[in-house]
Amino acid sequence: MTVLSALLVAIGVADLLRSLRPQPSASVREIRWVPIVGLLVLVVVAATCGLLATWGGVLLTTLAVIGLVAWLICAEQADRGTGHRRALAVFTGALLVQLVGSGWAPPVTGWLAQWLSWSRLPWQPEPDRALLIAGLVLVQLATGNRVVRLVLVTTGALPPNPVTGGADGELRGGRLLGPLERIFILGLGLAGELTAAGLVIAAKGLIRWPELRSHSRTDEDGRRPSDIDKVTEYFLVGSFVSWLVAMTALVLAS
Repeated sequence: MTVLSALLVAIGVADLLRSLRPQPSASVREIRWVPIVGLLVLVVVAATCGLLATWGGVLLTTLAVIGLVAWLICAEQADRGTGHRRALAVFTGALLVQLVGSGWAPPVTGWLAQWLSWSRLPWQPEPDRALLIAGLVLVQLATGNRVVRLVLVTTGALPPNPVTGGADGELRGGRLLGPLERIFILGLGLAGELTAAGLVIAAKGLIRWPELRSHSRTDEDGRRPSDIDKVTEYFLVGSFVSWLVAMTALVLAS
């Protein structure tokens, strides 16, 4: 799964750079550099890690380039309010193609393997595993947030375009808490502390409970200040998808 690892690194870096601009740009030219950086990262990682040493590696890298470009284009369109299902399908398809063809992927060699051998780190994984973990960690950040939002919009828990007073505005901090939560779950899972990972999940519910409870109260006129059903659906769906992203990464890394 070495080419898949390189693809995850490129997607994670590109989405992280894109997240530096929270609002979609009105001009395509202003965000054109993000796919370019993503492609450069993918090609550089593939070349320096020896993933282009075999025809199978070249084929998978070519498919990874296509998948990366398609994902970045579709995700940008989704940020503008259209094509959320298509973006999810492209993301899933790009990863599945790499999983299906993972037998053709060559092992990681080159500078990464040499550096790991030279560094003598206390925790020194195999080069293939090190590249995979790097990609999985990067995907937990901005990419994880994007995937969660795509699912929320697709299921109707969020409107395609952000609105004032929406459920995502009622529960603040999700864009920061989500990546932190996923990183904690992945890290604790890799360390074999699954019980501690479960405590992290439980802690999120306890932290959010006062906010959810406040939305169920009525004001002086007997009206609810917000729609508790929508907020609860947003919280539950978003949380489960976020956990699924982390758990999937943990399964791939195991």
